[in-house]
Amino acid sequence: MDLQLKGKSVIVTAASKGLGKATAKQFAEEGAHVLISSRNKEELEIVVEEIKKETGNDQVRYAVCDITDAASIKRLVDTAVQWNGTVDVLINNAGGPPAGGFDKFSDEDWQKAYELNLLSFIRLIREVLPHMRKSGAGKIVNFASSSIKQTLDNLILSNTFRAGIVGLSKSLSQELAKDNILINTVGPGRIATDRVAELDEIRAKQIGVSYEELRAKTEKSIPIGRYGQPDEFAKMVVFLASGANTYVTGQSFVIDGGLVKAL
Repeated sequence: MDLQLKGKSVIVTAASKGLGKATAKQFAEEGAHVLISSRNKEELEIVVEEIKKETGNDQVRYAVCDITDAASIKRLVDTAVQWNGTVDVLINNAGGPPAGGFDKFSDEDWQKAYELNLLSFIRLIREVLPHMRKSGAGKIVNFASSSIKQTLDNLILSNTFRAGIVGLSKSLSQELAKDNILINTVGPGRIATDRVAELDEIRAKQIGVSYEELRAKTEKSIPIGRYGQPDEFAKMVVFLASGANTYVTGQSFVIDGGLVKAL
């Protein structure tokens, strides 16, 4: 299948590690021009060189960006446009908010989670839309969580704002279809990333078991029998953002090995 991504201008946020990094690499393997971002310049420099070496694609660059800052987001998009003339694909990704229940968090905590996990996506979409409309096409994929189908214990901030991403994506799919801009949401289940390992460590301490015991128990609850790998998640993302996807928009997908039982 030809994904029609060669030479396409792609932005991937929060791409210095984990799912963002894996996704950026998949785009590079397809010949896209990939601009990755995070707040850490040193990590970005390393990742860019890794991706170039592993994929043979020299069209990979980075821009330092704090996605909770509107001016920083504008500079990121401007960088992509100055490089490639437009933005064909936006991959919205952000680190997860802190774990905890309702009583743990203050107004400030809620505001920070909103700015990181929902407002940043809104701002990024707002910045790329004029360029996508001008070119007559575009793809947007928003990263969320498996909580978009089934809430997760002790993650009230994530449960709240990931659901907001789904509402945003669904609404925008109706508004943007006439512009040939497709937008979808993807939610990772138990994918082997640092974030999931961190959450597993927290949960293991809460219930008084070792990390290894918790992981083994969780794996037994997954029909496929293991945690997913970041590249397995990334392949779904790249398809949705590719030229091969011409009719899927406004949808929410969970990549979880069958873990979530909700319809």
